[in-house]
Amino acid sequence: MKNNLRLLRKSKGYTQIAIQMKTGIEQALLSKFENGERVPPTETLLRLADFYDVSIDYILGRTDVPQVNRK
Repeated sequence: MKNNLRLLRKSKGYTQIAIQMKTGIEQALLSKFENGERVPPTETLLRLADFYDVSIDYILGRTDVPQVNRK
């Protein structure tokens, strides 16, 4: 998970502060999520998945396919 969050952020050209401003998730928590020190709660995973337009499974490293399967 930690690598996917960092890769997503960097691929979009965002800093952790920019993500904080856009999502309301504290920068210190984003850092801990990216470094694998903490696992985001479900609500935060949903917010990040929506923000990056990827699936939660992609963020968690359960799939290599970032696309969201929306019906």
